[in-house]
Order: sequence, then structure tokens, then C-alpha cells
Amino acid sequence: MNSDNNMTGDGPVNNDSVTLTVDTTICVGIGQCEMLEPEVFFIDDEAISTVVDGATLPADRAARVIERCPSGAISIVPLSDDDSPA
Repeated sequence: MNSDNNMTGDGPVNNDSVTLTVDTTICVGIGQCEMLEPEVFFIDDEAISTVVDGATLPADRAARVIERCPSGAISIVPLSDDDSPA
């Protein structure tokens, strides 16, 4: 780990908040996301991950969760033109 506290060591930390989504058609319900970010992810009664309403993460933490999802079901919700910074 480098001194700027970047978990991946791949460059500067990006703390811009992002919204995540889970593709429930490919989620296998391992629970890695809920273990890493319990305030953002919830494994439901059918063992499928969902994102808690309105939850966001800093981009560096989102990248870590996406990378560790065994099914590849987690992704960042793209900003719409209305959401882009001015």
C-alpha cells in the first residue's frame, strides 16, 4: 500500500461520490459487497444483493467493491447530462 492510502496502488485516490447498481440477473449472492460496504449493499431473502436507496460511495471504494464482486454484477451508474458538474 502506498502512502496516499490508495488501496489499489494504481494512482491518486478519487473521492468523488458515485452511485452503484447491481445486475440482479447475474448476482450470485456471495455477500462480498455487503461485507465490504454494509451501509450500501443488502443481501435480500433470495440471496441477491441490492443497493440501499440513495446510497453512494467515494469512487475509490466503489472501484474496490466492483473489483471484488465474484459475479461482476456491480457497476457505477453513469451520470446523466443533467447530473454532470457545471
